[in-house]
Amino acid sequence: RDYCAAFINIDLAAVGSWAERNNVAYASYQELAANPDVIRTITRHIEQVNQDLSKDPQLAGSQIKRFLVLHKQLDADDGELTRTRKVRRGVIKEKYAEIIDAIYGDRDMVHIDTVITFQDGNKSRVQTDVRVVDLGGPAA
Repeated sequence: RDYCAAFINIDLAAVGSWAERNNVAYASYQELAANPDVIRTITRHIEQVNQDLSKDPQLAGSQIKRFLVLHKQLDADDGELTRTRKVRRGVIKEKYAEIIDAIYGDRDMVHIDTVITFQDGNKSRVQTDVRVVDLGGPAA
């Protein structure tokens, strides 16, 4: 690809604790991941990482230009991770093709319609819109 982009998964316990301390109400991972305050906080952190990367000529091209906060955690039960928590890139490339196209395109929103498998084997259909954040800046 022409530039670096990222899917971000939040740590529900850590971000949930942050949300409680900052009076951010949420009822689910999906709500917390889509919360504008959470996205603004993640944006600030990514901007700081980009600033640090820009100082190193060998890493400057690795700055994140666009990102989104996924509506769900990547999960071994959905085949997205191995049992040792390594990302299955082929599965991600196929399963999230529309999101990848959106993040590398000019779209600022992507509609999600998917089925999530829970640890207990139950499944739930999720329909939501996920915002793509464009940080601009230099492309690699």
